Amino acid sequence: MANIYKNSKLSLTSSGVNTLYTVPANSRAIVKSLLVSEDAGGAAVAKVTLTDSSGTTFVIDNDVDLAANQKEQVFSEPLIMEESEILKINVTSGAADIVVSVLEINREDL
Repeated sequence: MANIYKNSKLSLTSSGVNTLYTVPANSRAIVKSLLVSEDAGGAAVAKVTLTDSSGTTFVIDNDVDLAANQKEQVFSEPLIMEESEILKINVTSGAADIVVSVLEINREDL
């Protein structure tokens, strides 16, 4: 088993669902933080979802509402993700930078 520390980053300026992180099929993951920052001097609104391996989508935060140049930590506690689950974000208005920090636990020997 290997522990792999990762981060994933997106800079979004238009609406649409974007994949932020996908757990590999041979791993589990612990999401430590998800930071969303408004970066265009206006307001931004984001929606964070988790899609499980069967394709069912669960809302994590439906209204990450940011004023100009504001940032918000979406998670107050770690989020456990299972094999093939997908963390997605949709910035429904404005522009935002997103950074997610993850500990990926690979169940196979290196």
